[in-house]
Amino acid sequence: MELPLIIDLKGKTAVITGGGGVLCSSFARALAACGAAVAVVDLDEKSAQKVADEIAKEGGTARGVACDVLNTESLKHAKDEIAEHLGSADILINGAGGNHPAGTTSREYLEKNDLKKRADDLTTFFDLDPEGIRFVFDLNFLGTLMATQVFAKDMAEGGGGVIVNVSSMNAFRPLTKIPAYSGAKAAVSNFTQWLAVHFSQTGIRVNALAPGFFLTRQNHRLLVNDDGSHTERAEKILAHTPLGRFGVPEDLLGTLLWLVDDHASGFVTGTVIPIDGGFSAYSGV
Repeated sequence: MELPLIIDLKGKTAVITGGGGVLCSSFARALAACGAAVAVVDLDEKSAQKVADEIAKEGGTARGVACDVLNTESLKHAKDEIAEHLGSADILINGAGGNHPAGTTSREYLEKNDLKKRADDLTTFFDLDPEGIRFVFDLNFLGTLMATQVFAKDMAEGGGGVIVNVSSMNAFRPLTKIPAYSGAKAAVSNFTQWLAVHFSQTGIRVNALAPGFFLTRQNHRLLVNDDGSHTERAEKILAHTPLGRFGVPEDLLGTLLWLVDDHASGFVTGTVIPIDGGFSAYSGV
């Protein structure tokens, strides 16, 4: 794996929740390439193990660990397994997250006529399912908080460590149609700042990445048509992204490696860094 910069993580253990996903699997490979022993934590054990096997083939040390970040007992079991095989966490990447259709409106704008329609394919703001919205908040915010409660305790007792949360540029500019996801990621950003202050006397630094638009398994169908062309929403996104393209996982690695390296960013905590091609800075005119 070609890295944008090389840091020394030998002797460190990194725990990555959501590690089986497109972005977080790239994080796992990068940290392993820098010498860290990596725990690839994911609800899907097969996805986690696949990433761990890829890291092993590249000469790194990794272990796939099945875990539900919304279940304290599952998190504790994962922590014990990781400690036994790789050691206590020095780095925690809170990457588990996602959206849910029940927290998404069908259209960008509400029109009066929508209130009179009762079409199965139309979901207005008034039709949003509270349970679906709760799921999105739980997965993104509570999943971050609960994983931190379990894995950061050893860091606090040991006098140091690094936590990197995964927020979104949605936290800066809420997107149309996805109020639950935008709100949940805003909560992650706020929590990152709160936690950085709360942990400041323990030696733990806490920051967050805020990715812009990256093609993943979750959003591929929303952004790419069956014939490979961009959807209308994708074209709108690209028109509002000054750099004019979608991000690729490698675009996140330089910032990630900088944040986890105490020598490079030892005085950096409480930041939420947008990596979005300028989307959150562009007013549209």
